[in-house]
Amino acid sequence: MALWDGELLAGGDFAADPATLLGRDWVTMFPQLEQERVEEAYSQMLLSGKTQFDTYGQRADGTYCWLNVLLVAVHDHKMRFVGHHCLVLDSTHAKILEDRVKELERDAFSVAK
Repeated sequence: MALWDGELLAGGDFAADPATLLGRDWVTMFPQLEQERVEEAYSQMLLSGKTQFDTYGQRADGTYCWLNVLLVAVHDHKMRFVGHHCLVLDSTHAKILEDRVKELERDAFSVAK
């Protein structure tokens, strides 16, 4: 069972209506090629209580983007696992800037040679 933060999912470009996710395998909200990585991260979250990873996803408008995903395990008062929170952040802009900085550093290094 996943506990969805409706405001985070409904706000912004990576929008998902929490009602459409109930009863559905939450991993399917990620592209097929990324689902194995997402399942591995879920297994890690079960072991450590939380995990964070970057993956490729699709926005509500159909465009693709880079996502930063945080999975946090939820336990009841008897410390039994009852579900998890899945917090998703569109990190495309940061990824583009990071790639551009690396490109500029490579260019600067090659000019310095």
